[in-house]
Amino acid sequence: MPKQYAVVGGKTVLRWVVEAFAGRPEISEIRVVIRAEDRALYESATARLNLAPPIVGGDSRQASVRLGLEALVAQPPQRVLIHDAARPFVSGALIARTLEALDAAESAAPFLEVADTLRRRIEGGFEIVSREGLVRAQTPQGFRYAAILRAHRKFAGENFTDDIALGERAGLSFRAVPGDEANMKLTTPDDFKLAERMMSAQFETRTGTGFDVHRFAPGDYVWLCGVKIPHDASLEGHSDADVGLHALTDAILGAGAEGDIGVHFPPSDARWRGAPSDLFLAHAASLARAKGGVIAHVDVTVICERPKLSPHRDAMRARIAEILGLSLERVSVKATTTEGLGFTGRGEGIAAQAIATLRMPL
Repeated sequence: MPKQYAVVGGKTVLRWVVEAFAGRPEISEIRVVIRAEDRALYESATARLNLAPPIVGGDSRQASVRLGLEALVAQPPQRVLIHDAARPFVSGALIARTLEALDAAESAAPFLEVADTLRRRIEGGFEIVSREGLVRAQTPQGFRYAAILRAHRKFAGENFTDDIALGERAGLSFRAVPGDEANMKLTTPDDFKLAERMMSAQFETRTGTGFDVHRFAPGDYVWLCGVKIPHDASLEGHSDADVGLHALTDAILGAGAEGDIGVHFPPSDARWRGAPSDLFLAHAASLARAKGGVIAHVDVTVICERPKLSPHRDAMRARIAEILGLSLERVSVKATTTEGLGFTGRGEGIAAQAIATLRMPL
């Protein structure tokens, strides 16, 4: 698995990065450069994010950056930031000061002083290397667009470790800005373990519950957890009466302290007559994410005597995962009966209850 598509803190590394930039007022457009064979991973990682199409990169980092810059030629920006998708902890402050430095120079990048003792491996042991004057380069690296595009075109045949080095070769004026220790690059398994701990430390866990009931009415199918299931009756409701998605919508709204489904989609509003309930669920998820929340796990229990739901359980899990942008292992759907007791036991309708676990920023 390419590291930018690995999951940390309930989201892919790439999604953390994109959301960090998307939330900044200085950023007008985000373009992601990918390998052609990673298109499915990219689409899953960026589901429901309002992004321009990805750009297929080249056979090297430098070639991929150049192709990304070339893709902006039709509507060229004045400034551009180039960022490593394996750095999910990029802060708004770091983005801002890198862009601000471009007011006085053609290029800018964050640097950190080297604090550790450095040694070079030699035959028979190690020798100390002076750290005086040494710094660690980070991203995002910022440039005036026209200048870095010219540099990439001119030196396309050479190999540089990063875009600042290429800019130096092209003679671009440069400003250094203070880096951020938290802006680590995820490379090793230990890096990912640390990242998981860092993500967890920034969040608190919240749990929300939901419950919904709809009675049967004449018809020949029911909607349950986003799946259309043939039946000898339908469910009566203002929308499509999907009790599973309604209960889950309320659970997510509850965890985010956002009221209930009736507050956001009142039955008195004709716009929602017959509406698909996936709209309600996606809206609840968007409210949580707007606050910086992460949906960690959802669990739905459908209560009915009929129809039989076991043949449809996998499809229901997959549909909920698709709506919420979650991996399948974070979605549970169960079904039970009341052993003939109560309104569900008498076949008068279907009930559902749901639990949603969210991680919300402290």
